[in-house]
Amino acid sequence: MVNKFGQMKIQQMSFMLLAVFLFFSLVGMIIITVKMSELRNSATELERQNAMLLATKLASSPEFSCGDVYGTPKTDCVDLDKVMMLKENINKYSNFWGSSNIEIMRIYPKNKTITECNSTNYPNCNYIKLLDKSLSGYDASNFVALCRKEKDKGETVTKCEMGKIIIRYEEAK
Repeated sequence: MVNKFGQMKIQQMSFMLLAVFLFFSLVGMIIITVKMSELRNSATELERQNAMLLATKLASSPEFSCGDVYGTPKTDCVDLDKVMMLKENINKYSNFWGSSNIEIMRIYPKNKTITECNSTNYPNCNYIKLLDKSLSGYDASNFVALCRKEKDKGETVTKCEMGKIIIRYEEAK
């Protein structure tokens, strides 16, 4: 009888150890799930911050900026003539900035019809799509001056308008 009683105690102890192991395993899995969710949220927030930083510094990049072309250096100035040339060769720059979509939109003066810029209708257009990938995510934007050279009565003049650079990123998965 003593032998069976000892065997019962061993079985109870093994079931108890198994229950404690399962309990701590479930707690560990819950903690890992919460940490992974926090990691995904922080990755999304980091991508948002990256989009905001890119939107603010893109106008100052050599591929977009006016530089000293219009007399004095301007901050947050986009040379539309440069951007139109960049648009024609955008396949070379598709992964250069690390974003999914880059658009430049004219805000003022506003045209009645919204048209995308190409080589035939430039400068009588509203927006330029440099990178265009279908995605679901978020965007960041920055206001800029859109400047270009234009002929007026036989004289070359600088024309600047108000615009916006829009950067779209895909949400981290």
